[in-house]
Amino acid sequence: MTITTEEQLEKLKAIGRICAITRDAMASAMRPGMTTLELDEIGAKLLAEHGALSAPMVSYDFPGTTCISVNEEIAHGIPGPRVLHEGDLVNIDVSAVKDGVFADCGASFVLGEGDKRVVNLCRDGKKAMWAGINAVKAGAPLADVGDAIGKFAKKGGYTLIRNLASHGVGDSLHDEPGEIATWPDRSERRRMTNGLVFTIEPFLSLGGKMSDHKSDDDDWTLVSRPSAPCVQYEHTVVATPRGAVVVTLSA
Repeated sequence: MTITTEEQLEKLKAIGRICAITRDAMASAMRPGMTTLELDEIGAKLLAEHGALSAPMVSYDFPGTTCISVNEEIAHGIPGPRVLHEGDLVNIDVSAVKDGVFADCGASFVLGEGDKRVVNLCRDGKKAMWAGINAVKAGAPLADVGDAIGKFAKKGGYTLIRNLASHGVGDSLHDEPGEIATWPDRSERRRMTNGLVFTIEPFLSLGGKMSDHKSDDDDWTLVSRPSAPCVQYEHTVVATPRGAVVVTLSA
């Protein structure tokens, strides 16, 4: 999507805020002993209350309202009977549609007290996302986003999952431009046009380099290869001459 009218922007901000409120409420509700299905049901109720529909369900017939990935899972985890425990690393990814406009956001959390390395990874995963957001500016190369995130990751001694990319969003869940690298990519020649709507979502890891399917009988859930803790933080942004407008904020 490219924003050309104030009405489009207001619709995008509305669904962005709904996604953010849902993500934050789910994170606040997490408790040891809860199943990921119970957590997903909280998200489903909130989206329904706001008149929004789950984007993964609408777009891909995903078997859940939100994506909830735990520990070794890094993306597209299916809500189900898995029980959450103290110290688990949990990623909550919420994308939804209302009035024909889509938005997408996500964040990773340590449930209660956890491994200090993973706690620090969460802290720095958020910083990596903001490094990418701060590189957003209409007219600038799209490669600036991956370069900024890559510089941050390298300085901290982290790796980046290099086959899970950012993407356009707005008219659909996965819109043009497709496959925006959140790592340095010398082949990227596109530029950020004014009003362009897309996600910034690096997958920062303690050694992981690629994603792969968790099992042969699960077409959705992804894990890190090599196996390593990994976090994802994601916002939907609009490129403007003054920088990024972040629309997936709860307040």
